[in-house]
Amino acid sequence: MINVNCLNNIAACGLKLFSDEYNTESSFEDAQAVLVRSAKMHDMELSDNLLAIARAGAGVNNIPLDKCAEEGIVVFNTPGANANAVKEQVIAAMLLASRDLIGGNKWVADNAEDPDIAKATEKAKKAFAGQEIKGKKLGVIGLGAIGQLVANAAIALGMEVYGYDPYVSVKAAWNLSSEVKYISDVKDIYKECNYITVHVPALDSTKGMINKEAFDLMQDGTVIINCARDVLVDEAWKIPGVIGSRITGGGFGGCTVSIVKDEAVDEFKEKLTKAYEEKVGKTPEFYVVSIGDGPSRLL
Repeated sequence: MINVNCLNNIAACGLKLFSDEYNTESSFEDAQAVLVRSAKMHDMELSDNLLAIARAGAGVNNIPLDKCAEEGIVVFNTPGANANAVKEQVIAAMLLASRDLIGGNKWVADNAEDPDIAKATEKAKKAFAGQEIKGKKLGVIGLGAIGQLVANAAIALGMEVYGYDPYVSVKAAWNLSSEVKYISDVKDIYKECNYITVHVPALDSTKGMINKEAFDLMQDGTVIINCARDVLVDEAWKIPGVIGSRITGGGFGGCTVSIVKDEAVDEFKEKLTKAYEEKVGKTPEFYVVSIGDGPSRLL
């Protein structure tokens, strides 16, 4: 019997693929194999029993690779397995950032008992109009399994798509729509695009790549979507003036899409709310925040 420990929840349909030779309810200490999604393993004590670690996703920055190499523990990843799910999340984030859908839904709920709600809707609906994404410029940084799907989907939605990836593979290039404009300097994406989505691994060369210099090149109201790794984007609320002038704005429906570290959420909300109120003149209806490797959630 081979003992397998799941550090994070793994879908039952996936666990059913294991034969009877595998015990998927093992403790971490007794496990010979570990399945992990976003749990951070760097400070965990690896037992002598452990032979393999499998990451349900592409990135392995939450796994202590050096320690595993020393101990002879094999590390696997599953690039592309969740690519479509992330693509859909990015498209949803763009729409939320363009239309105040949640604000509109809240207005309907608050006015549901109004007998003249149809008439009131005609007066109120312009506050939630936002803007179309068709014809807007989307910059995709990283054209791997996820980035290429996002780029192609955005083309189908009528967006003008710019792609940047100095290490793009031949396979990825073949899978890209011919309408995607390939960019050789990422600064052009910062300057030109209304929306920017990041799909690169967390490496020393990519950490903090969306920084003050990048923000300074962007247009007012640029929407940044990061469904990759938190460390790719500098903690924007610590850069004076950036949140108020670059990330938020009434032109995008009063919704902010960003990514923060879990322990900084309260500080993020407080500072973002103040900056938003100063710029837009009202309190944000909601925030869409993606934390680490986790799914986006409303605050």
